[in-house]
Amino acid sequence: MGTTGKAAAGKPPSYEAALAELEQLVAKLEAGDLPLDQLLSQYQRGADLLKLCRDRLASVEEQVKLLDQGVLKPWSDS
Repeated sequence: MGTTGKAAAGKPPSYEAALAELEQLVAKLEAGDLPLDQLLSQYQRGADLLKLCRDRLASVEEQVKLLDQGVLKPWSDS
């Protein structure tokens, strides 16, 4: 379906893996190397990866805010 296989069914990729895949995908989209029938699916994959990265960054930001107040909240992968 056009995904690189890095995000197997189940566990989502790490932030670093998602960011690397997103960078590769953006380069392909900008280069125009994808057939028309793959553009939409790859664009959707990029949107999903971008959301994953933003969500993970927001989670880290929230934890830093808690640490700044002297309270450590347990980390969760959700």
